[in-house]
Amino acid sequence: MEEITEGMQSIAIAGDSHKKNRIQVSNTKKPLFFYVNLAKRYMAMHNEVELSALGMGMFVSFPLLQYLSEAVNREIQELGRYSVKEYNRKRNGGYALKFTEVVEAETQVVSCIKYYLMISAATPTAIATVVTIAEILKNNGFAVEKKIMTSTVDMKDDTRGRPIQKAKIEILLGKTENFDELIAAAAEERELAPPDEES
Repeated sequence: MEEITEGMQSIAIAGDSHKKNRIQVSNTKKPLFFYVNLAKRYMAMHNEVELSALGMGMFVSFPLLQYLSEAVNREIQELGRYSVKEYNRKRNGGYALKFTEVVEAETQVVSCIKYYLMISAATPTAIATVVTIAEILKNNGFAVEKKIMTSTVDMKDDTRGRPIQKAKIEILLGKTENFDELIAAAAEERELAPPDEES
């Protein structure tokens, strides 16, 4: 519980910082149940919680690959697919990327051919995490859905200097009538449980 309290104090809430009941969810920074427990804490304090998340960025760019021959384009797409597969194999933990397509390619001929690829790849998004959190809270009787808002947010990709659009979702949840009883029962259950023994 101390981690949740500490998380509440340290989480930077982007944009509407005046909303004390908003949680900006990330699918990479904290585990799922950290956010579930934090949402319960916010509902206990404010009677409702707003879960907010941004999805993956999508480049708004002109597809350069449309001018390549079909055979060359197929070869570049396979090279991109292989690159994502190797990236996933070499990294430790986290979410695996899922290859979508190569959207831009450049080559440089030196002693060999170097390829510079702009690859569109997908990861599980924070939006999916927000929906999962909301469903866990609803299915366990803690929350009722009050409002769902969706939009897109224009941002600039600093690495390539291109505009991107990100999907945004906000889900407003309220406490159920028996929220306090469920929280009390869970606390009592934790008190009665034998302490974990370390081996």
